[in-house]
Amino acid sequence: MGTIKQGILGGFSGKVGTVVGSTWKSIHYMRALAVSISNPRTEKQQNQRSKFATTINFVKTMTPFIRFGYKEYSRQQSTFNAAVSYILKHATKNDGENVSIDYNKALVTRGSLMPALDATVTVSDSKAAFVWTDNSGMGDATTKDAAMLLAYNKDREMAVYDIAAATRADAKAELKLPANWNDDALAVYLGFCNEDVTNVSNSVCLQDTPANGGSEGGGSGDGGIEDDPLG
Repeated sequence: MGTIKQGILGGFSGKVGTVVGSTWKSIHYMRALAVSISNPRTEKQQNQRSKFATTINFVKTMTPFIRFGYKEYSRQQSTFNAAVSYILKHATKNDGENVSIDYNKALVTRGSLMPALDATVTVSDSKAAFVWTDNSGMGDATTKDAAMLLAYNKDREMAVYDIAAATRADAKAELKLPANWNDDALAVYLGFCNEDVTNVSNSVCLQDTPANGGSEGGGSGDGGIEDDPLG
């Protein structure tokens, strides 16, 4: 039975007929009551569950980083859920046999701040060395924007990161990597957030090393500037 908390025009919690009411961050929601399914394990459902689990496993390795990286999307959902939703839709793929993340399409930071320009990374000697062109003054980019660095280890399913490694004006930064990561497959990202941490840029994947060695390269270093960052 549902309970009305603020009169007839207020939100409610619990089940009323075929809908369920709930509240998150003082926002009232209604959803349809789940329908009983005679065959809950169809191939399509299993594929979707596999994609969801793969996405969750990726995002949970960097949860503290995501709290800043998806802050622009925390008004009506958690930053974690916002990241999972975007990556599941745009970067998680199923080739019919395996479910995997397309690391070049995954955004570990997402927002409307001016992204990195002409960025590259070199990984060696247990560190990732980033360089970029200082584009302060372009759009809303400023000299004090903080560089957000992240390296994801595909083999170990772990991530290391630095939320404020340098400023945009520094045009370079380093991220220390564990010594035992030297031969592992990595996806390496760069993003920016503004000084008061109210706005972030789309991240760019600067290196995507396949699991069998070599390098697939990464993004163009422009943070997907041609795409709608809030789309």
